[in-house]
Amino acid sequence: MKITVTVNGRRYTDEVAPDLMLLDYLRGKGCLSVKRGCETSNCGLCTVHLDGKPILSCSVLAVRADGHVVTTLEGLQQEAAEFGAFLADEGGEQCGFCSPGFVMNVLAMERELQNPTEEEILEYLAGNLCRCTGYQSQMRAIQQYLARKKEVE
Repeated sequence: MKITVTVNGRRYTDEVAPDLMLLDYLRGKGCLSVKRGCETSNCGLCTVHLDGKPILSCSVLAVRADGHVVTTLEGLQQEAAEFGAFLADEGGEQCGFCSPGFVMNVLAMERELQNPTEEEILEYLAGNLCRCTGYQSQMRAIQQYLARKKEVE
């Protein structure tokens, strides 16, 4: 099947197998931040933005992205680095394996929710699994990041 997808600002037209997962398509385009974790849509490691909304690329066929815009962490380097600094300051990155998907969800949440409560943050990020941090350092980083963004506005 022929698809045309814009990935991180670059337009691609490719012939793909009908069963190719978006995760594999993106990794084939050099987007190595998109990681394979559980392959059951439970861990969040494969999170990307499709037309600005977070999705799990391990459970979406590449053909479903036809005509759409896909953004990976590689396409959000400045924003990711800004939040990443808060994450590192709080010790919330630990091994870093889950960080790309986690960062993608935090950046989407920032755009979608205005002044989220701790409960809203936890609900929004419920699909991101991390085996290293215990989540408290991540929550502190998110709250500090959002507070800083609010000050700047």
